[in-house]
Amino acid sequence: MKQDTHPQYFTDAKAICACGTIYETGSTRQELHIELCKSCHPFYTGKQNLVDTEGRVEKFAARAAKASVTAETRKGKKVKATTRVRKEKA
Repeated sequence: MKQDTHPQYFTDAKAICACGTIYETGSTRQELHIELCKSCHPFYTGKQNLVDTEGRVEKFAARAAKASVTAETRKGKKVKATTRVRKEKA
C-alpha cells in the first residue's frame, strides 16, 4: 500500500459563514469560507420567498398549449398521409 496518499485531516477545522457564524468541524482544509449556513439560509429561517420572475408559469402554460395544438395539427396530417399511402398500395 502506498504511503502518504491521503490528505491531512484537520479535526478542528473552522467553517466561517458570510453572516459571521463560525462552526468547528472536520475537514481536509483548516479553514472553510461558506456563503450560507443554518443561521442565515432563507429556508431554515422562515424568510423564504418564492418569486415567479417574468411570468415563467404563464410562459410554460402557453408553450404547453401551443405544443398540444401543433401535435393535433400534425396528427391529422400524419393520418391523411398514411391513408393515402395505403390507398396507393391497394
